[in-house]
Amino acid sequence: MQRIPTTVVTGFLGAGKTSLIRHLVAHKGDKRIALLINEFGDYGVDREIVTGCGLEGCDEGDVIELANGCICCTVADDFLPSMQKLLARDPAPDHIVIETSGLALPKPLIQAFAWPDVRARLTVDGVLVVADAPAIAAGRFAGDPEAVAAQREGDAAIDHETPLEELFEEQLGSADMVIVNKAEDVAPSLRPAIEAAIRRHLRPGVPLLWTAHGRIDPAVALGLGIGAEDDLESRHSHHDDGRAHDHDDFTSFVVELPEIRDPAALERHLAQTIRAFDLLRVKGFLAVDGKPMRHVVQAVGDRIERYYDRPWHAHEARAGKLVVITEHKLAFDPAPIAQALQRACA
Repeated sequence: MQRIPTTVVTGFLGAGKTSLIRHLVAHKGDKRIALLINEFGDYGVDREIVTGCGLEGCDEGDVIELANGCICCTVADDFLPSMQKLLARDPAPDHIVIETSGLALPKPLIQAFAWPDVRARLTVDGVLVVADAPAIAAGRFAGDPEAVAAQREGDAAIDHETPLEELFEEQLGSADMVIVNKAEDVAPSLRPAIEAAIRRHLRPGVPLLWTAHGRIDPAVALGLGIGAEDDLESRHSHHDDGRAHDHDDFTSFVVELPEIRDPAALERHLAQTIRAFDLLRVKGFLAVDGKPMRHVVQAVGDRIERYYDRPWHAHEARAGKLVVITEHKLAFDPAPIAQALQRACA
């Protein structure tokens, strides 16, 4: 039986993974693509964005969501049963795309494809890492290895490797292709430095492509034929020594909001709140007074994108929900963040 190729799409929070997947689905031609979407948190925004796109062939049954758990930590409990559901479809999908959460380590997921009951039916066609060009240009996720090495010589107890930097390196270490997204948001003069920050963590020969809004030809991104499960040794991980992967460094929660009158005003308040509390990611939906369409909000740092995606369904309550993701700090209290966002709706 021919094994079904599976593409793993990973990358940091808000890099553009969902935009990439929507573009692949929109331009897939006759290929039957099934999606497995993993979210960090208990409210699935990305699945809603994909299934609400109104694209032909983007049916509810072709999209499975894993929420409130990182796929790399729940492979046996969640990943395998979900893949079995997709494989049981008739006809079976021609290709499966897995979108990991922005906090997932890709290597444990790739390792699961080497299990005998998975290996017989599936193969990892390739691991696509979506990188956020403006974030890398700002130095938010990439460290300076030379400076750290110099400081370590003076004090062996110093550890400058933050959780964000480690995730950045973990994802790039398993990449078969890097898609540097949001090219339109950085000056061409910054591209060499951004590429250098990425390439220092890549295996030799991994291609790096620049995109805007995740627009890449499916013929380029799908059908790589890598078989990543047979090439695990070359994919470096900080956890190869058995050290546990801990999500306690991050936290997420949902803020519920009433209908709003002015989305632009809320955006200004949202940007202020993001800066004040150093939030990593805010995403979700708003109900706008007098508007029949659902309003999508996507924020990475204080860069905010808004658009209407589809009409509200008759069975849905017209209310807003925003998922907030941030680093977990000592004595963390989400209440002030929720109150700041709710005051913006008053």
